Amino acid sequence: MNLASIRDKLTEHTPHYIGRARPVNFSVLLPLVEKEGELNVVFEVRSFHMRRQPGEVCFPGGMADEEDDHLKDTAIRETCEELGTRPEEVTDIWKIGTLFSPFGPKIHAYAGFLKREEKFTENPAEVHESFTVPLSYFLKNDPVVHYIDIEVHPREGFPYEDIANGKTYEWQTVPYEENFYYFEDKVIWGLTAQILKDFVSIINEDRDNTI
Repeated sequence: MNLASIRDKLTEHTPHYIGRARPVNFSVLLPLVEKEGELNVVFEVRSFHMRRQPGEVCFPGGMADEEDDHLKDTAIRETCEELGTRPEEVTDIWKIGTLFSPFGPKIHAYAGFLKREEKFTENPAEVHESFTVPLSYFLKNDPVVHYIDIEVHPREGFPYEDIANGKTYEWQTVPYEENFYYFEDKVIWGLTAQILKDFVSIINEDRDNTI
């Protein structure tokens, strides 16, 4: 292979995430609804029959499908499937940002308003219940912050003999911030709390202490 061939290959190449050529994309929606003249954040409690994270508090969302034209459409579709809303009830959608989880997926976070007057019709296969929390609560209350350490544990058969320092190699331990919000009997933590904290920091920017 010569330089011209390599140049052609790299010119035609679409940059990707090294080590994960096809990252798994998820989209979630931070839904806002108006109740008695006050904005509230909508949360779900995952079904206790779910294989992953049963009973945990989350936002509606899921993995992107080929049928979705845009990652925003994924968030809308998942919200409708999980809460029984209609697409036209999801309005004024903005992208908050993209969260790169150390555990694999790339999560695209959106915020949007739900023009919904009747109760939600939760999908029992995915949602145990839904509940709302006044947005003002999160504007006034910071999360409790804890840290976990993400450590490397080579599997059996790892070729220590092929790396410098062998079994004494000093693997890096990465601290990871976990945020906890407590509201009545609900605990909001993990990726949901991280997205919520970022959203609050955006709308709280340059505000005074009055709400």
